[in-house]
Amino acid sequence: MIYGYARISTDGQSLDSQIAHLKSAECQVIYSETASGAKTERRELRKCLAKLKPGDVLIVTRLDRLARSTRDLLNVLAEVAEKGATFRSISDAWADTTTPHGRLMLTILGGLAEFERELIRTRTGEGRTRAKARGIKFGRKPKLSPDQQAYVSRLKAEGESVRHIARIMGVSKATISRVAAP
Repeated sequence: MIYGYARISTDGQSLDSQIAHLKSAECQVIYSETASGAKTERRELRKCLAKLKPGDVLIVTRLDRLARSTRDLLNVLAEVAEKGATFRSISDAWADTTTPHGRLMLTILGGLAEFERELIRTRTGEGRTRAKARGIKFGRKPKLSPDQQAYVSRLKAEGESVRHIARIMGVSKATISRVAAP
């Protein structure tokens, strides 16, 4: 089965041209939607990917209609490959997993994206280490100041209920429970 996917970003645009190209590419079923490429949740794309079976082909008119970034493209293509299907872009001849050349190009792109992710992870880790060395604290700020925590601790030691302390401090019972009694 040959599936087509068409997407426009705004209601002011038209799907007609994309649908015509997909029909001329012999797509038997065409999924189309109006959704920003920046959105991760594109309902019709999800439906299309769910229908793919081994031997099926997914066709788009241009890569930017399918994915918002290289990483997103590679994730979608990985999902297509997991289903045993192939992918082809009408305007981007190199993006065609039905041919050995297209698979090579996408494998190279995948390797570059993985390398880029690893560089980002390394730089982020180094940045966090430097920030910690400068005394920067990560995570949420505590709901209670050290003085308030000492007060809560004292009330807990005196036998006050967690519910009562939470009510007078204006925080949840879980926050009070995390404060250690002396």
